[in-house]
Amino acid sequence: MHDCEAVAIDPAGADIPAEAARLRALGDLVPVELPGGIRAWAPTRHHILKSFLTDPNVSKDPRRHWETWRSGALHENPEAHWIYNWVGVENMLTAYGDDHSRLRKLIAPAFTARRTEALRPAVETITTDLLDALRTTPPGERVDLRAHYALPLPMRVICDLFGLVAGEGAQVAAFVEVMMDTTTAPEIAGKMLAGARETLTQLIDRKRAEPGEDLTSALIAAHDGQDRLSETELVDTLILLLAAGHETTVNLIGNAVVALLRNPDQLAALRAGDVPWTNAVEETLRWAPSIANLPLRFAVSDISVGSVTIRAGEAILTTFGAAGWDPEFHGADAHRFDVRRTPSEHLAFGHGAHRCVGAPLARAEAIIALPALFDAFPAMRLAEEEFEPVPSFVAHGHRTLTVRLRP
Repeated sequence: MHDCEAVAIDPAGADIPAEAARLRALGDLVPVELPGGIRAWAPTRHHILKSFLTDPNVSKDPRRHWETWRSGALHENPEAHWIYNWVGVENMLTAYGDDHSRLRKLIAPAFTARRTEALRPAVETITTDLLDALRTTPPGERVDLRAHYALPLPMRVICDLFGLVAGEGAQVAAFVEVMMDTTTAPEIAGKMLAGARETLTQLIDRKRAEPGEDLTSALIAAHDGQDRLSETELVDTLILLLAAGHETTVNLIGNAVVALLRNPDQLAALRAGDVPWTNAVEETLRWAPSIANLPLRFAVSDISVGSVTIRAGEAILTTFGAAGWDPEFHGADAHRFDVRRTPSEHLAFGHGAHRCVGAPLARAEAIIALPALFDAFPAMRLAEEEFEPVPSFVAHGHRTLTVRLRP
């Protein structure tokens, strides 16, 4: 990679789909430069990313397999310290091989289908509460649907699920916002990570003293024979689950609302029952994945893809967005949102052993929230032509989602 000219990735993610298209025009595997001068390879094809997600020769452990980490170069480059929030943690995001299998085996029982189904009444109650509050909005008045619906829904579910009190939930939400903002100064991101760890350590101490029916208590008790999550793994696993559970659903609901209001014929087909709402959720995940680019994975040994070789120790960007927009896999109209599209495999929640354990919950929240919203406000319209994206090349969503609920 050192002999290749890398394409600089926009830290603010101003137009992630257009950026992915430009990279695809350059090849199936393109060298890129992330904020702070971090170099990585970006796959632009569905089949290549899918192969990386299952290849045992691709690791998520920077301590063992990223040359930039092992050399100490990262520590000496303060502008690159934002990456610590992603690779400087001890959870499934950075675990490889047997370590990943061990963590997933300990954590997965907390996310069984039965647990997810048991949350449905709570999700429905929270949805009803939020819609009742929105009904007080005067006709014609603008309202930010992200702030008043897409964001508080998963946050309240998370607080119930993990046993957080209101203040803790707000702190977690603030940390996730900074974590996803890849324009944030690294020192601020580091302070927020430290604050999140302190908050969650206090939560763990409280749940150890008074365990409940929440997932924090379940994770504390998680064991496989004599194995348990270490203290660091427990705190960092909570960070991962809370961040993923928050950001995934916020952007999934927001992106779906924008797409459907811009395609009223598709919305009408959904509301008439001609197309199932599951199609809308899956098409949103493909067309506008909540996480477009996830840092980072690493080559354990040399990997050849066509005429390109990723050298051992080099980094790989997990490009969920580019995979979803790949015309070779999803067809020439992959750039279009279409709920009538024959559902095809997408990688928005990962694949194989690295599939997101919380995916069923995110899907359930969206399946409940979207039809309920459009049933409550059938005349809802977007209040703006365009929406400013969140300042991130990782997250794929909008800062605000201003609508008029009634004419």
